[in-house]
Amino acid sequence: MADVAEGMVRVCSQSDVAPGAVKAFAVGAATLAVYNIDGTFYATDDECTHAAASLADGMVEGDTIECCMHMGSFHIPTGNVVAPPCEVPLRTYQVVLKDADVFVDLKRSAAGEPQ
Repeated sequence: MADVAEGMVRVCSQSDVAPGAVKAFAVGAATLAVYNIDGTFYATDDECTHAAASLADGMVEGDTIECCMHMGSFHIPTGNVVAPPCEVPLRTYQVVLKDADVFVDLKRSAAGEPQ
């Protein structure tokens, strides 16, 4: 398991998000969507970039999330748009698993790049 770096925040327990599922969590003023894809955890902004809809209300299909409002979809690991009407990628966050918890770095993307 990775060490939790300074600046990371605990979002939830790993057991809070079932395999193949997504769930929204309030983190300060933000709401994040946390995904469990075959035991690998990802985090993105919860709000669809096309319309004000919670992605946690959408459907996970493999490594994509489909928005429940207009059926646009995103690639969960990268945040890239997969299907219109979405055009703007999702913001992703670096995830670290420590013991039974899920932590995210709000200042780094899933790829580890500064945001």
